[in-house]
Amino acid sequence: MTLPSMRELSVTEQRYQAILAVIRDGRTVTEVASEWGVSRQTVHTWLSRYEAGGLEELGDRSHRPASCPHQMSGELEAMVLELRRWKPYWGPRRLVLELARRKVAPLPSESAVYRCLARARVIEPVRRHRRLEQWKRWERGQPMELWQMDVVGGFLIAGGITAKALTGVDDHSRFCVSARLMPRERTQLVCDGFTAALRTYGVPEQVLTDNGKVFTGKYAQPPVEVLFDRICRENGVEHLLTQPHSPTTTGKICEHDGDAAPGRPDPGQGMTTVSFARCVDRYRTASSKGSGPTDLT
Repeated sequence: MTLPSMRELSVTEQRYQAILAVIRDGRTVTEVASEWGVSRQTVHTWLSRYEAGGLEELGDRSHRPASCPHQMSGELEAMVLELRRWKPYWGPRRLVLELARRKVAPLPSESAVYRCLARARVIEPVRRHRRLEQWKRWERGQPMELWQMDVVGGFLIAGGITAKALTGVDDHSRFCVSARLMPRERTQLVCDGFTAALRTYGVPEQVLTDNGKVFTGKYAQPPVEVLFDRICRENGVEHLLTQPHSPTTTGKICEHDGDAAPGRPDPGQGMTTVSFARCVDRYRTASSKGSGPTDLT
């Protein structure tokens, strides 16, 4: 047995069926609205439009607003097109400049002039290639996969001495694995801090640093293996370097250094090693996502 073919009802016919359910079948507006998956106000709108104009009024209407106060006036649009006809090589920017010289108010924007030219088909509209906003968080999946380390300065020690610090964070947990004050940036002092972090928290799979001379001799002439590289090699740690002139690669450690700054004491009074340790403890409490040394081993 062959079933009769059924065609899909148009929007107008569907709305007409809903109206008949109310007018002919005597059903309530609430029941019809629930059956058709619309609001009661929508059914009332269909009824009023049907009573005013019949079946033709049930079709979709334009959603264009009745007025647009900021739309360019006809006189101004004609002036723009006349200037363009006079100087065909003028673009929206130059046209806006010419309108400003003629003291036109309100002055349209460059995009408004561009749309005016496109509507008049004076120019061919160019399809804009929007930048993809697909951000991917750069973070390792587990603790101890990667440490980020850096040397930061600007710590005023009590007595008027400015010190630097070897800082390090775990890439996944953001736990601070190193915050060692140094009177100056020297290879031995940096490596002592790195070795102390390894003894305290264990050996990570990789370490990421910038291209400073205390971290690598890759760019020396000739290239040499510095002490930091040798410690990594002897402990089986892969040493990763940032691309030259790309400081954002070590963004987490730079962010850590910036977060530690508000916790520093007033530069006028100076900082002691005890107060610096308290700053580190506050950072670990606030920024390590609840991770501790046990999470890193």
